[in-house]
Amino acid sequence: MIVSVNPNTCIDRTLVVPEFVLNKTIRATKFALGMGGKAADASWILGEYGIPSLTLGFAAGASGRQMEQMLQDRGAQTDFTWVEGETRVHTIIVMEDGSGQSTFAVPTLIVKPGHVVDLETRYSRALDQASCVVVGGTLPPDVPFDLYTRLVKEARMKSIPVALDASGQSLRAGLSGRPTVIKPNRIELEELVGRSLTSLDEIYAAGKNIQQEYGCSLVITLGQDGTLAILPDAAYQIPILPVKVVSTAGAGDGMLAGLAAALSEGRPLEDGLRLGTAMAAAVCMQLGTADCRKEDIENLLPQVQILSFA
Repeated sequence: MIVSVNPNTCIDRTLVVPEFVLNKTIRATKFALGMGGKAADASWILGEYGIPSLTLGFAAGASGRQMEQMLQDRGAQTDFTWVEGETRVHTIIVMEDGSGQSTFAVPTLIVKPGHVVDLETRYSRALDQASCVVVGGTLPPDVPFDLYTRLVKEARMKSIPVALDASGQSLRAGLSGRPTVIKPNRIELEELVGRSLTSLDEIYAAGKNIQQEYGCSLVITLGQDGTLAILPDAAYQIPILPVKVVSTAGAGDGMLAGLAAALSEGRPLEDGLRLGTAMAAAVCMQLGTADCRKEDIENLLPQVQILSFA
């Protein structure tokens, strides 16, 4: 079973508005509820596609119960560590004319050292049935970054593949545990290497250095430029699929879900790239974060192109 660890759980509320100005009541034309948090997003997407998973992390309050029910409604199992405060609720504002979107994020989980111990205990138990681990997202305040190091390292010591999707110090900490694959976007990769990357060749060179240093594959999502995958013995460019984009929130987590599915079944990462590209495009077709429809994924799969990159 795929085990997803999402310490900083979240629900996303998406509003479509005709304008966004201060000191004025703005009436939304559309509203959608979606999952938030990279690893939980992956579980939610996998559940829609009929692939079971177990989601761990910190959760709290009424929003935490709602988030848990959303996962369970998609067929995902849950084993959360319940803490103080509230599971985060993000508000995403999408402009009706398609000009852009912004996210308002609030940290509201209160995690104490004993909660971290409890999560790691649940995680160790879950590894007994794990075929793949997904670790992703930010960490709540006061949770040490080396939690990601320990989570990744424990799974790898048991020969369980790990897909890591994080940023900043969380990504650096997880990398030191030597995951199987990481899935940064362009900004996250630039933060990791400490410089701007303006071309595919620069992105490839930076990613190849990381791949050689840590022994992991990289799947770098690049928005309109598609995806650049750097594997130990090959590199690929995957163009985006031509779909009507409603919202891009959670699209990268579709790629994460596809990679996890392939790793879980022992299939080549190329299969994960294909499924992940279709899942990411299907997410873009829905308003809610990480929301998608199985039939869209299946219709999009034959359209995916995986091109050699040299």
